Amino acid sequence: MTRTPVSRRLPDFPWDQLLPYAATARAHPDGVVDLSIGTPVDPTPEVVQQALRDAADSPGYPTTLGLPATRQAAVDWLARSHGVTGLGLDGVLPVVGSKELIAGLPTHLGVGPGDLVVLPEVAYPTYEVGAALVGAETLATDSLTAIGPRTPALLWLNSPSNPTGRVLPPDHLRKVVQWCRERGVLLVSDECYLECTWEGEALSVLHPDISGGSHEGLLAVHSLSKRSNLAGYRCAFVAGDPVVVAELLAVRKNLGLMMPGPQQRAMVAALDDDDHAREQHAHYAARRGVLREALEGAGFAISHSEASLYLWATRAESCWDTVASLAERGILVAPGSFYGRAGEQHVRVAFTATDERVAAAAERLARA
Repeated sequence: MTRTPVSRRLPDFPWDQLLPYAATARAHPDGVVDLSIGTPVDPTPEVVQQALRDAADSPGYPTTLGLPATRQAAVDWLARSHGVTGLGLDGVLPVVGSKELIAGLPTHLGVGPGDLVVLPEVAYPTYEVGAALVGAETLATDSLTAIGPRTPALLWLNSPSNPTGRVLPPDHLRKVVQWCRERGVLLVSDECYLECTWEGEALSVLHPDISGGSHEGLLAVHSLSKRSNLAGYRCAFVAGDPVVVAELLAVRKNLGLMMPGPQQRAMVAALDDDDHAREQHAHYAARRGVLREALEGAGFAISHSEASLYLWATRAESCWDTVASLAERGILVAPGSFYGRAGEQHVRVAFTATDERVAAAAERLARA
């Protein structure tokens, strides 16, 4: 019997293609400025660190369902910060990082061969990976009419977007919610950058102005990695339709997927404290301003980018030509082609580096 490796179902890991450019950038005499990955570099808030220390004695198994306090903190935060009403504890489930949830969601919901998963035209690659893992088809489009007569098993939204920073307007969100409900399609909104908004306002699909006051057929995915510098803690949650959340819980219990107890206590502390989030927001806003001015001064146009932790930049050339040119200056960015064909003339520039590295990038761009 010949076994086909599961890895053959998946697209090539895109970041491997960036390795030679990373080597070029690291060879710069003043060091690399790595703006390719949006990983936090600022300290984890002390209030969160203390909560983790206080919960360090945790000998028993956690539950997949999570602590009531953890789920209540998520409910309270969504209500306080994002106007979400009508959400109960049965509509929240903590998960071990949002990427794990996004990649595993088609599996956990029984999506499989012959099913269609719709994802944004320019998109975080993990949506496609999760569908490929179960043998489902994918369609990358921002147009509902382009879907045609087929009924998708799952439709992904991502607002604010990674990589473009685009925020979908309320009218569009309402239209997608209505379209999905009329067809019985599960709508999952990746909202991990909801608090990283710089221009205008971003709304959750769970907001009553979007959902109509009902969460039926809707899920929203949230992460504390960016808001609270908790990428290393793997703290995230999914919220929405209690029926769908219950199905996820039933499957995930059998798989042993559970957030560790100490991280759950840390997550409560992070969600309950808005002060550190406001401070971090201000840090990112300043870095964003420096990089945007420098990029535009070097001849780049910035598309969308009203939210998220990235600038979606273009010089109307192949993204790989841009990557190579910036690598020669010791600046590493992500090619837009990683996120779909529509991104082939853009690069994604993260502003999650330190103030010193952001300033170094701006100085190098000024000499470009």
